[in-house]
Amino acid sequence: MLEQFAPMEAVELSAFAEQHGFSGVMAADHFQPWVPAQGQSSFVWNVLTAVGERTQGDLGPGVTAPTFRWHPAMVAQASATLAAMYPGRHWLGLGSGEALNEHIIGGYWPEAPERINRMFEAIEIISKLFTASLAGKDVKHAGQFYKLETTRLWTMPEVAPEILVATSGPVTARRAGKSADGLITVGAPLEKISGLFAKFDDGAREAGKDPATMPKVLQLHLSWAPTYEEALRNALVEWPNGGMKFPKGDIRSPFELEQMARLVRPEDFEGRLVISEDPDVHRAYIQQFVDLGFDRIYLHNVGRNQREWIETFGRDVLPALKR
Repeated sequence: MLEQFAPMEAVELSAFAEQHGFSGVMAADHFQPWVPAQGQSSFVWNVLTAVGERTQGDLGPGVTAPTFRWHPAMVAQASATLAAMYPGRHWLGLGSGEALNEHIIGGYWPEAPERINRMFEAIEIISKLFTASLAGKDVKHAGQFYKLETTRLWTMPEVAPEILVATSGPVTARRAGKSADGLITVGAPLEKISGLFAKFDDGAREAGKDPATMPKVLQLHLSWAPTYEEALRNALVEWPNGGMKFPKGDIRSPFELEQMARLVRPEDFEGRLVISEDPDVHRAYIQQFVDLGFDRIYLHNVGRNQREWIETFGRDVLPALKR
């Protein structure tokens, strides 16, 4: 949670988590925090590099938008370099972006369909760069949104990073199955996620790929503390955006979200964020998603009680989960 913790604290917590049974790290590419109270927003690629030095597990930006602040070629270079430094550990998570982060360059902020189309053209460029560069060839691109003059990536790993697309909608999931190597989504009702899986698998088969070999990744927000009252307070103060039942992709300022957060009530987290002092309640919730078929599940405890949470879940939750 780079919006919540200073960069070296995030690195230290990542190493601490690995010591207690966690096996990988996902970090979002934010330019601003969701709300001012979170207080941080460090550069994801720097932090992931430091995490790579301190840990042995997988690491990925989950997610970055290769479409507004970044030209896709720059994201491809950053990803290829990280993968060359930490072979077999890095994956590239991509999304269509949020105004909170992307508007800062002062460009036009389009509606969601254009943002999604931009993302898939960016994926095409990144994939072409990975493939051509591994073959020792140059590549160029001229599309609806982006141009790339003849070039290649001169630093590459032996195997290109997997490209995972973040989505919660069926149409995007199908296109992700065609264009990407895997799927990222967030906690939602099981029937909704089953529908996403079906659309993703359909898209993969249309492209001649075997969906059974393609990773499905979940980001799961939760709030645990020794007491229910503390866990609830952490959700309301540290992660009120988790209780906002509307799209947030067009909101530009943490201070705007802060005003909206005043309207969030405990019942707004129902079905969106498990709040409990009982580790077994969290274990049972996570187990549902393991049973559904996710390959990797990244847990985000929304409070600042990270070490206590890591120790508790490493002891009482992770060993009890069953494949």
